[in-house]
Amino acid sequence: LPSLTTTTNPRSAKSLKMRTSFALITALSVSSCSAFAPSAAFSRQTSSLEMQASRADFLKQSLASAAVLTFFNAPAFADDIKLPSGVSYVVSTAGDGPKPDIGELAAIRFKATYGTMVIDDIFGTPEPYYTRVGSGGLLKGIEEVIPLMRVGDRFVVTIPSDLAFGKKGRPASAGKPRIPGDATIVYEVEMVGLPGKEPELIELIGDV
Repeated sequence: LPSLTTTTNPRSAKSLKMRTSFALITALSVSSCSAFAPSAAFSRQTSSLEMQASRADFLKQSLASAAVLTFFNAPAFADDIKLPSGVSYVVSTAGDGPKPDIGELAAIRFKATYGTMVIDDIFGTPEPYYTRVGSGGLLKGIEEVIPLMRVGDRFVVTIPSDLAFGKKGRPASAGKPRIPGDATIVYEVEMVGLPGKEPELIELIGDV
């Protein structure tokens, strides 16, 4: 009877062993690469985070640039302007209208304060106050500032006592509080309009 024992060819066994080892190494290499290489989802997430970081950096740089430009282009009217007389003012609102001429009729609104005490306030009245520029009908400190204003301007004016009510101050009167001597007065003044020398208007309100 033929033998049931299988004889293995040494050369074939060696070849099979080499093929098996190569396949195992290849599989391990692919597995290692897959383990250390980022997945598609991870790559997309990383790219998204990088884009967000880039946008954040861009916004920070833009805001910084805008702040620098704002600083260097800040309007001069943000400063406290002091006149030789001692009167100072800050332009809280800048208008774009014309300036009044000396002798021209001007419509203004104002609020006067001494410390926390309100001396006068006509911002809420139906009509503004009409004055002829340079006529001397207002405090000296206000008379000095009015010709500098444009229609639409709003100034906060600080007037030293010698250009306001002086050493004597002002006694109390009906609806008007007493102002002590040597008081520094703060006026908020708005140039509302310049009616000019229209005869009808002057006849209506009088020649101030």
